[in-house]
Amino acid sequence: MTTLAIIWYSRTGGSRQLAEAARDAALEAGDVDVRFLKAEDAEADDLLAADGYLFACPENLAAIAGVMKAFFDRTYYEVLGRMEGRPYAAIICAGSDGENAKKQLERICTGWRLKKVADTPIINVGAQTKEEILAEKSIGESDLEKARELGGALGAGLEMGVF
Repeated sequence: MTTLAIIWYSRTGGSRQLAEAARDAALEAGDVDVRFLKAEDAEADDLLAADGYLFACPENLAAIAGVMKAFFDRTYYEVLGRMEGRPYAAIICAGSDGENAKKQLERICTGWRLKKVADTPIINVGAQTKEEILAEKSIGESDLEKARELGGALGAGLEMGVF
């Protein structure tokens, strides 16, 4: 059985909802072991034990959220040169833009020599005021469907060995 590691961080629930939707679809897509890991708990061994990855996080101040960045900082050199060619996808939850966070996350994965197997969706929640930014998020059905499609494709692709 192949293993998909979904590594996520969420402060206000948006990225968590997207990661959960992707997880549920990956589990339905086939015979794949899905490891659902908070970024603050994930370690290098979790990366090495997986056959593919889905990273989900919010954009904060035009970058990936600090907790997600800390995960990459903590694991990057420990796994460098040991994961080349493995498939990955990502989801960014943003208030209005998300492009810099997307570029940053994809650049890290490029450094690991991972294989990007899907475009990185940016889910824009439109939060612009302090109150909106700090409020618990509710992701709409059409955006959750994007996450399901991504998770399902990763799960099925890993099971069939197409990546």
